[in-house]
Amino acid sequence: MTLAQLRYLIAIADSGLNITLAAERVHATQPGLSKQLKQLEEELGFTLFTRRGKSLDAVTAAGAKVIERARIIVAEAANIRALAANLRSEAHGDLRIATTHTQARYALPKAIAGLRKRFPDVGVHLQPGGDAEILELLDRGETDLAVMSTAGNRPEGLALPVYRWDRVALVPRGHALTRLGHAPTLADLAAYPLVSYESSLKPESSLRRAFDAAGLEFKLAFTARDADLIRTYVGAGLGVGILAEMALDADERELAALPIDGPLPTCTTWIVLRRDRVLRDYALEFIARLAPQLDRRDVRRAFDHGIAAEQWPEPPRWRDLDAARLAA
Repeated sequence: MTLAQLRYLIAIADSGLNITLAAERVHATQPGLSKQLKQLEEELGFTLFTRRGKSLDAVTAAGAKVIERARIIVAEAANIRALAANLRSEAHGDLRIATTHTQARYALPKAIAGLRKRFPDVGVHLQPGGDAEILELLDRGETDLAVMSTAGNRPEGLALPVYRWDRVALVPRGHALTRLGHAPTLADLAAYPLVSYESSLKPESSLRRAFDAAGLEFKLAFTARDADLIRTYVGAGLGVGILAEMALDADERELAALPIDGPLPTCTTWIVLRRDRVLRDYALEFIARLAPQLDRRDVRRAFDHGIAAEQWPEPPRWRDLDAARLAA
């Protein structure tokens, strides 16, 4: 049995039993992967998957137990390599960051640029997606850390608070909402179709729940993951945009951003890590640049002893960070 065989086994499981896709994930050939799977099954003395013709059909009960253990072994092997690299003070490698389009576009560039200046031989690879997708990547060990936001409880795992932010209403200049004389309320917004993030489609959406709690109709005209698309379709007249404040364009001439007067919870952006992973030194550098209010020693200790949510310093508001950047 080899680590390569266990990595192939995990890739098959995570690729929906698609051998071709699994081979692409581990940079192997399909015949080579199939051969290694056969050799592993022969050594173990039982099948890991049921077959339907030449295709894999399902994971067997024994296969599920083996895959569970294989994940632990492969992860620990990676931890040993990471620990050794840190002890050798290696300054090269790859950092995989799973995050949303908004965070990747507006919050991460400065931190990544600072990381690359300090570690020029480190490659940074962004894996954009929705919150559920990026947490799945983290759970499967396919990314080193996740950067995401919540409007309520913190995510599971080791979650480090980065900053807090609010949502704003985005409308074309001259829109009726700009002439109210006050910040629009939820009742004011309910009179228009909304253009918002894809997450607003979910029943647990804090935006949807706020409208429901107020007894107001929630009318979605268009959703997208990308804030730039939301801005485009607001400009096209599809409705009132509901946008994260960090996604505002300071040079915007056609659209106006309005604060929302209503019971919308403030959101928190988090860096989410796995407690069972060894953190490379350059990953710690990225965290320090994205969330400078966090003490690096506390982040290290959190892996060993855990730190409760209330023990982390309250994260700053995005508008304060943005103002500080403009002042600098």
